[in-house]
Amino acid sequence: MRKERREYTPQEKVAILRRHLIEKVPVSRICGEYGLRPTVYYRWQKQFFEQGTAVFQRSRNSEVSRLKRQVAALEEKVTRKNEVVAELMDEYVSLKKALGAP
Repeated sequence: MRKERREYTPQEKVAILRRHLIEKVPVSRICGEYGLRPTVYYRWQKQFFEQGTAVFQRSRNSEVSRLKRQVAALEEKVTRKNEVVAELMDEYVSLKKALGAP
């Protein structure tokens, strides 16, 4: 009979890795408690360290994306203002012609 495969959330995986890395619980004991194979544990650990830089880049990326959104909003605002100015200038020219002003 096959064991049912258990899916762990990212938070659970980090908690499991933390027990070994910070609390110094042996990997064999952790694997026994959670029913993990050591290869799975070490794969998680490898992924954790390889993708660890993303944690620090995320704050910078969020700042960059915020600035991009702000620039897009300002560009839209300038475009609307230019359209309003163009309409006003068109009305001004039309009125000037209607009144016969030079």
